[in-house]
Amino acid sequence: MKPMDIERRSFEIIAEELGDRRLDPEYDLLIRRVIHTTADFDYADSLAFSPHAVRAAMEAIRSGCDVVTDTTMALSGINKRILAKFGGTARCFIGDADVAEEAKRRGTTRSLVSMEKAARELGDCMFAIGNAPTALLSIRDLVRAGRLAPKLVIGVPVGFVNVVEAKEEIMALGVPYIVARGRKGGSNVAAAIVNSILYQMAEREE
Repeated sequence: MKPMDIERRSFEIIAEELGDRRLDPEYDLLIRRVIHTTADFDYADSLAFSPHAVRAAMEAIRSGCDVVTDTTMALSGINKRILAKFGGTARCFIGDADVAEEAKRRGTTRSLVSMEKAARELGDCMFAIGNAPTALLSIRDLVRAGRLAPKLVIGVPVGFVNVVEAKEEIMALGVPYIVARGRKGGSNVAAAIVNSILYQMAEREE
């Protein structure tokens, strides 16, 4: 089978397994994209959205908003070609030497410091966080300090320590969000969410 045929059949199977379940039309395609990426139907229940989160993300991207990730894996998964059509770039500062040095000096994580660098250099961008709960907590602190007003926070880190709590903190922060509640998530989920938004925008431009 050709790649497009495999993807089409995969989405047909997802539709069959969802059965009569009706998803919110604004988030339907995004949820299906995440299920396609993970083969995990739990995301139909665990993905949580602030009001009109996808619409807010599209408006931000159309204005040339950049997307910041917490891992190079999430960065590599984002469709940068489509993002560039709208004037944005995808960035990740986790491997920068100055971030590593600052994190070591302060005795904290590179994920936390990389969010501070993003806020300082890129301003009010979008964040796609799939690995580090400390990145979410850094975003929380930056927002509370008045140093950041993110266009959207995709909060889907995976794990056991501080993961659930960090996601709940983002949902209570008063900023646009898409969060995978609970322990599940990952860099692939973060990229899939960004791509779902980009693919929908690209289709509307055709």
